[in-house]
Amino acid sequence: MSIHENLLGGPPPTHLPDEAGPREALAAGRDATEVAAQYPTSSLAWALLADDAFERGRAVESYAYARTGYHRGLDALRRNGWKGHGPVPWEHEPNRGFLRALNALARAAREIGEKDEYERCSTFLRDSSPLAADTLG
Repeated sequence: MSIHENLLGGPPPTHLPDEAGPREALAAGRDATEVAAQYPTSSLAWALLADDAFERGRAVESYAYARTGYHRGLDALRRNGWKGHGPVPWEHEPNRGFLRALNALARAAREIGEKDEYERCSTFLRDSSPLAADTLG
């Protein structure tokens, strides 16, 4: 038996591949708007834009950025074997862009009064990665 085997019978964790281009550009201090334009599939760039908009009191703008990052992340998860449920570990750094976008979407949904979406996204985040929910919450 492998030490990584899921004894509860659920799906294995999904680990997104590293996206070196956007990761390196953001680490070098490039503006997230430029990075999102150059790498529009980067959930991390969209999540950073959502965070910035939210911090500036622009909840609707934050919601739009977060939704884009969330959907780009769902596309990436599906391309990497995710079947609509199962762990997306925070510990695997390339997963953090999606998890941050999901958290930002929940936060902005709450702010604009989208109670059902807030609850759905919050539950999805906790189900995907309890550590992400605790870290980002």
